[in-house]
Amino acid sequence: MVIIRLSRGGSKNRPYFNVVVADSRNRRDGRFIERLGFYNPLAAEGQDSLRLELERVGHWQSKGAQLSDTVARLVKRAGATAAA
Repeated sequence: MVIIRLSRGGSKNRPYFNVVVADSRNRRDGRFIERLGFYNPLAAEGQDSLRLELERVGHWQSKGAQLSDTVARLVKRAGATAAA
């Protein structure tokens, strides 16, 4: 099954996440199919904390990809920001 999930990067106590499309059998930070954006929960003032390619997310969902719970929340937040 293909899943859209977070892949962790960054150093200790400074997390940085890539939103990736991956096979569910692969490791969290392992091989992925496509990178769709990023999420930086510790972004400084004036920096992007979330950037997603919503049209690619829709494309992968139409192909049957499932969103993880956290990514679903981030997509909802990015969609609200894009609409504003």
